[in-house]
Amino acid sequence: MNILDVIAKKRDKKELTKEDIDFFVREYTNGNIPDYQASALIMAIYINGMTDEETTNLTLSMANSGDILDLSELGEVIDKHSTGGVGDKITIIISPILASLGINIAKMSGRGLGFTGGTADKLESIPGYNVELSEKDFIQNVKDIGISLITQTGNLSPADKKIYALRDSTNCVESIPLIASSIMSKKIASGATKIVLDVTCGSRSFYEK
Repeated sequence: MNILDVIAKKRDKKELTKEDIDFFVREYTNGNIPDYQASALIMAIYINGMTDEETTNLTLSMANSGDILDLSELGEVIDKHSTGGVGDKITIIISPILASLGINIAKMSGRGLGFTGGTADKLESIPGYNVELSEKDFIQNVKDIGISLITQTGNLSPADKKIYALRDSTNCVESIPLIASSIMSKKIASGATKIVLDVTCGSRSFYEK
């Protein structure tokens, strides 16, 4: 399989197969596909969109590009994620409240994307707050205090981490398939049993409708 063929297929508005997507995610994560070719594919996806099946395959492929945490020892674990917008501070407010009520919160937050400030960036502005914990410390925090908020570290969804940064630097943020696959690949990898999705809308969000 050749990345040029995959790019051409999406450029010409054809549907990518699971094999096409798995090839791209695997080879880009491993450094065998350069950023300029990955950018071409991301732009083609941004312009031509993806079917539900393509989006599902991209999500699962990115989630399985690294480790998937097993949080079963913690029982019920809740995660929350926003689609992104200016002033998006819900996580910082609601997560400690839920943890104080005895609900386990294990959240992998994103960094700034496009014109927004990411939750991880906001938390990192607090002196002494470390958003880059090991998987072991991430789990231990939930055990000890009922909550842990980190960014993508170690080998959790590494494909999304690379594609996330590429979307930001190529102005390909506002794409529903890319937003959905990015969010859900992180959620699958971080191991929560229940997920709350905050779909922001309006002119200062990535989803205006």
